[in-house]
Amino acid sequence: MTKTIAIIGLGYVGLPLAIEFGKKYPTLGFDINPTRIKELEEHHDRTHQISSSDFASSTLLSFHSTLDALKNAQIYIITVPTPLDEYKNPDISYLINASKMIAPLLSSQNIIIYESTTYPTCTLQDCVPILEQYSSLKFNTDFFVGYSPERINPGDHTHKLPQIKKITSGSTPEVAQEIDALYSSIITAGTYLAPSIEIAEMAKVIENAQRDLNIAFVNEIALICDKLGIDTQEVLKASSTKWNFLPFKPGLVGGHCISIDPYYLTHKAHQLGYHPRVISAGRLVNDAMPNFVAQKLIKLLIAKDIKILGAKILVLGVTFKENCNDTRNSKVFEVVKELQEYGCEITLLDPLALPEEVAKLTSSPLYSSLCNISERFEGVLLCVAHQEFEGINLTQHTHSQSVIYDLKGVLKSSDAKL
Repeated sequence: MTKTIAIIGLGYVGLPLAIEFGKKYPTLGFDINPTRIKELEEHHDRTHQISSSDFASSTLLSFHSTLDALKNAQIYIITVPTPLDEYKNPDISYLINASKMIAPLLSSQNIIIYESTTYPTCTLQDCVPILEQYSSLKFNTDFFVGYSPERINPGDHTHKLPQIKKITSGSTPEVAQEIDALYSSIITAGTYLAPSIEIAEMAKVIENAQRDLNIAFVNEIALICDKLGIDTQEVLKASSTKWNFLPFKPGLVGGHCISIDPYYLTHKAHQLGYHPRVISAGRLVNDAMPNFVAQKLIKLLIAKDIKILGAKILVLGVTFKENCNDTRNSKVFEVVKELQEYGCEITLLDPLALPEEVAKLTSSPLYSSLCNISERFEGVLLCVAHQEFEGINLTQHTHSQSVIYDLKGVLKSSDAKL
């Protein structure tokens, strides 16, 4: 018998998953946001991850905003956010609430798979007790769980879900094999069956912690190069001539993965009485970069005798990475806030960012095109290297003394690079 799959959460992770499963299995896509459901029913994806042809090919997929529609599913896959709270502690409330929601729907032999990135042991120690409590069913007798961490790369249209190897795991050997076979049926790149759920959780969280540390290293190199007065980009270009040099670039480290996951790992380490030094040091460096960028721009303005109070600054790019409209945990807004505290007047330019999302994060005006901006600026700060910014002509929007600070090294001319 073909099993029905329910996907809980239809964001950057859940929607691509629902689309792929919906090509082969009866699939129920669920989201608590009825507006999102209406858009998806009209084959519109505001994240720009899914095309109209993708929707059309997923013939077994339907979208729902009511839980009752999910009661006949046999497999539930949870793909909800796992952010940080204001104190940078893991916030697993979405996981807990999703577990509470689906638990009453569970019936004998159902499988619940978690894809949300979290700390090791979270699935078995935090989520399973909730499932047992609210379903009145017994774990590994009446229902089973698995963990298959998401590896979606927003904005990347080359490495889509089927082209990214998938880690799988399950709470019993038999269920682990079933889960692995399920994902193998949609992942052309293949799967890797981890020996345990905890290993799968740990593997995922260190993927992004490793990237965070590598970026922290080149960010620290950039800080040292700034003090030396030499070009960081040229230093990295020279170093990359060695065959095993890792080509990481300095910059603002935001988003929902790289800047979040290390805190999930250190949280669990602290619970165990171990205080990770290297991982924490990397976070300290990367968390300090928005402040450094803002202060560097202020120093560049002062060096050209530009009055800081009321200085008009154009910020190019506000999303957390290039060629992506996701503004979650973008560090650009921390730079903006710091500049505003100096008294600068900020204008934002981003062709991809969603205006309604940006409005939640700052009061600065957002434009999608340079053509819609008539004023000139004392400073230009390029934060995100969207393709649309390559070859951008700033002549009509700057003065002869204007400062151009390019964090990504994509502008033809600049006063400084990161």
